[in-house]
Amino acid sequence: MPAPLPRAVFLALLGCALSACQSSAPPPVATVATAPTVSALPTGSGCGPTIARTQAIVAGDVKTGDLSAAVGTRFSADLDKAAGACTAGREGEAMSLLAAAKARYGYR
Repeated sequence: MPAPLPRAVFLALLGCALSACQSSAPPPVATVATAPTVSALPTGSGCGPTIARTQAIVAGDVKTGDLSAAVGTRFSADLDKAAGACTAGREGEAMSLLAAAKARYGYR
């Protein structure tokens, strides 16, 4: 049976072995896509600003790829109908059209 290593030699060898496991280069950093900046949403109450906020959100979702361009076009057409009713003073109809469009495309 070989003689045990002196404690100092053992610790020195252990230190060398452990330091070999460590890299001097920093670990690679995963790149993360930065979130696109969101422009300020229209403010105010009533059907006009409410429809405009939804349209801005839809446009942003299309721009980021969260919503396909084709679906964004159809959604925008529905929002245009709601905006037309709002402009004509039919707020109840406008809000109803907005709610139906949001439900159709899965927005709250």
